[in-house]
Amino acid sequence: MLEIKNLQKVYGIPGVSAKPALNGVDLSVGQGELVGLFGENGAGKTTLLKCVLGLLGYTGTITLDGEPVTRANIARLSFATCEHSFFPHLTPAGHRDFYREHFPRWREKRFQALMDFFRLPMGKAPGSFSTGQKNQFEVILALSQGADYILMDEPFAGNDVFNREDFYKVLLGILEPTETVVLSTHLLEEVEHFVGRAVLLRGGAVVGDTSVLELEERGMDLMAFVKSAYGYEPDRVSRALDRLTEEGEEETP
Repeated sequence: MLEIKNLQKVYGIPGVSAKPALNGVDLSVGQGELVGLFGENGAGKTTLLKCVLGLLGYTGTITLDGEPVTRANIARLSFATCEHSFFPHLTPAGHRDFYREHFPRWREKRFQALMDFFRLPMGKAPGSFSTGQKNQFEVILALSQGADYILMDEPFAGNDVFNREDFYKVLLGILEPTETVVLSTHLLEEVEHFVGRAVLLRGGAVVGDTSVLELEERGMDLMAFVKSAYGYEPDRVSRALDRLTEEGEEETP
């Protein structure tokens, strides 16, 4: 179980130029869950994932099966980030050798199968890949590390819709029952039938947490849930257009 309690993160200097990014986040994720982490830009999604990984300082507690995240258990977490964490000048074959040495649970067959699926060359440095290929390689490493909890932050940016759709299907087919995925993305409609649970952040706080099955029983889709939690105003666009039209008419000589 990954447990997050009263997680607080402030950027800047408290009392001087502080900007709260996370404000009292409480969240528990069990093994085997497929969780979608949603929210507008600046909601705190990336900050939350980086705090879990220990990449940012924070207050509050984050534990794995009751233990703090340290060097002793950090290998149970992997991260696929659109900022990229691979070595740009080391070939995929070199990454494979590096990961084999440092991660005892390295999944060789999964790595090779995913490399073949995405048709990525083993002997070419990933720094020369296209943006989509870089993101694919990042995801491949995260899935092949042997982690129990796989965190993904907008991993499919730069990939066409066909690659993304096929990848969701492949991912569902290869994940084992104990593997957990926490996926931060804006592609709500695409992942609705992939994730089993939706967690919604707004202003650094959890404002919604439900299973997709519960939404179906309520007759709601994921987009409707997000709009409801955010208090979305359906006439927002029409009101803006009416106002702009009125202003244009006033300016006409």
